[in-house]
Amino acid sequence: MRLKFGIIAIGLISANLSAAPASPVYGLQSEVRLKGAAPAWDYVAFEAARNRLFLGRRKDGVTVVDAASGHVVGAIANSAGANFALPVPGLGRGYTANEDGSTTVFALDSLATIARIKLGESVDAAFFDPVTKLVAFTDGDHHRLILFDPATNAPAGAIAMPAEELEGLAAAGDGSLWVNERDKDRIAHVDLVHRKLVADFPLPGCTQPTGLAYDPLTARLFVGCKGTAPILAVVDATTGSIVARLPIGRGNDGVAWDAKRRRIFTANGIDGNVVMIDQGGPDTYRFAGAFTTRPIARTLAEDPATGRIFTMTASGIVDSSKPRNLKAGAFYPNRYLDDTFVLLTYAPQ
Repeated sequence: MRLKFGIIAIGLISANLSAAPASPVYGLQSEVRLKGAAPAWDYVAFEAARNRLFLGRRKDGVTVVDAASGHVVGAIANSAGANFALPVPGLGRGYTANEDGSTTVFALDSLATIARIKLGESVDAAFFDPVTKLVAFTDGDHHRLILFDPATNAPAGAIAMPAEELEGLAAAGDGSLWVNERDKDRIAHVDLVHRKLVADFPLPGCTQPTGLAYDPLTARLFVGCKGTAPILAVVDATTGSIVARLPIGRGNDGVAWDAKRRRIFTANGIDGNVVMIDQGGPDTYRFAGAFTTRPIARTLAEDPATGRIFTMTASGIVDSSKPRNLKAGAFYPNRYLDDTFVLLTYAPQ
C-alpha cells in the first residue's frame, strides 16, 4: 500500500511539473463613457506612435481618444457613417471606411479632414499595403475590393471577388493580402501588384470566418470562425490547409496577433470575453486563458508594446417591436440605449 501511494505521489508531481504555465491575468484598466443617442460602432484601431485610438462610431463618425489618459482628443470632421479608421503613419494620413461608400481622408498630426471621396456604394473596412502603397477597401455588397491610391488621392480600380460578405483583411507584406469570405466559409488571397485573385481556399470546420490576423514569420493565418461551434482556425498561408483548430467564445468579430508574446487574442461579443491562444511553433497552439469583458464587445485592438487590449460596447436591448438580428444571435440587441457607449481598456496585471 505504501509503495502504491509513493507511485501515485510521484505521478502527481510529474503531472504538475509538465502542466501548462499559469494563464496571464488581464484586468480592467479604464472605462471611458462617450455620450451619443442610440450608439453604434464597429472597429477600433490603435496608433502606436501617438498612443491614440480611433473609434469607428458609424453615425457619430470617428472619435479619437488618448489611450493613456482616456481623454477625447478630437473627432474626424465629415466622417459620419464610419465603420473604421485606418491610420497610416508612414503617409501621415488616415482613411475612414464609411457606410455610404466613401472615405474621409484626414491628417494624422492635426486630425483635420482633407477630403471625403466617393469610392462606391458601400465600404466596410480598409487595409494599407506597404508594397504597392495602396489602400484596399472591402465592398462586399458589390463583390469587390476597391483600391485607393494615396499618391493621387483617388480611386485606383477594383478587384472582383467571389463573395458578398468580405470580413477581415490582413496584408501579407509582399504586395498581397488575405480576406475572409464569410458567406462562403473560405479565405481569399489577392495579389495587389497584378490586381487579381490568386487563391481561394475552403475552410472546413470553420463557419462564418470573420476576424483575421497574420503572422509573417510562420506564414500562418488566424481566422476567427463565429458559427454555431466557434473556433480559431490556424491556416497555413502557403497551402491553405488548417493546421490547428481551437475553441473560442461566441460572437467573434476581432482577432489580434501579438508577435512579441506569440499570442492570439479573440474578442467574442456574445460571451463577453477575450480568449487567448499561445503559439508554440507554426503548427503548435494551446489555450492560454481568457478574461471577461462586456456583452457585445466584439472587436478589439492591441498595443503590442504593453499588451493592452482595447474594445468597445454599449448597453442594448432586444426590442420585440423591431426586426431581430437572428443571424448574429437569438437575443442579439437590436437597439442600444442613449449615452451608454463605452471604451474599455484591459491590461496585464
